[in-house]
Amino acid sequence: MEAREILNQVKNGGISVEDAEKYFKKQPFEEMGYAKLDSHREIRSGFPEVVFCSGKPDEYLKSIYQKLYELNGEVFGTRASLHQYKLVSEVLPDVIYDEIPHILKLELKDKKHNGKIAVCSAGTADIPVAEEAAQTAEYFGAEVERVYDVGVSGIHRLFAKIDILQEANCVVAVAGMEGALASVIGGLVSRPVIAVPTSVGYGASFNGLSALLTMVNSCANGVAVVNIDNGYGAGYIAAQINRLAL
Repeated sequence: MEAREILNQVKNGGISVEDAEKYFKKQPFEEMGYAKLDSHREIRSGFPEVVFCSGKPDEYLKSIYQKLYELNGEVFGTRASLHQYKLVSEVLPDVIYDEIPHILKLELKDKKHNGKIAVCSAGTADIPVAEEAAQTAEYFGAEVERVYDVGVSGIHRLFAKIDILQEANCVVAVAGMEGALASVIGGLVSRPVIAVPTSVGYGASFNGLSALLTMVNSCANGVAVVNIDNGYGAGYIAAQINRLAL
C-alpha cells in the first residue's frame, strides 16, 4: 500500500491515525532470514518489487510469492519455470504462468492501463523477450500495443504499422541478428526508443553481442539500450516514461 493511499484512508476515516502511525513506523523491508523483501519499494520508486525466479530454491520462492502477495495484493516474477509455476500454484492457486516469456504473475483484477507503449519485435524468435517487456509494462499499469515480426528483412511490414509507433509515448525495439530494427525505428518516431538486443542469431552474432554493439552505436537519436535479453528492464523503463507522459 502506498503512503498516499494510507493518508487518503486516514482523511476519509478508513483507518485510524494510530494504525497509520504503525504502518509508517514499520521497517521498510520484510525480514525472512534468507531474504529481505523491499516492502517500501513502491513508495520510493513507484513500482513494487518483482521476483527474479531463476535459481531460487523451491521453498524460498514459494514463501517469497506468498509474502509479496500479502503485501501488495499481486505479485510478478520473471524467468520462471513450469516447475516453479506448479510449486507456487500450491499456495496461490490463481497464479498465471506464461511459458513464452516465462512470467509467473498474479495481478489485481481491476487494474487500469493508461497511456501507450509500442513493443516491437524483429522476428518471431524475439517474441519471448518482447513479451517479457510487454507484460512487465502492463503489470506496471501501461497500455501496450504489440507490433511483432517487423524486422528489416521485410521493412514494409514495419511501415504498415508506423502510426502505432508514432502515437506511442515510447517504443521498445527487440531484435537479434544484427539488431538494426532499433536504428530504423529511431529515425521514424519522435519518442524515446528502448532497444533490446536478443541472443537470437547465428555464430557471428555472439549470443547477442553483435546486436548489442549495433544498438549502442546507433546513429539514430533517442535510442537507449538495455542488456542482452533484458525484456524486463526495457518494460520497466518504458513504464516509467509512459507514466511521465500521462
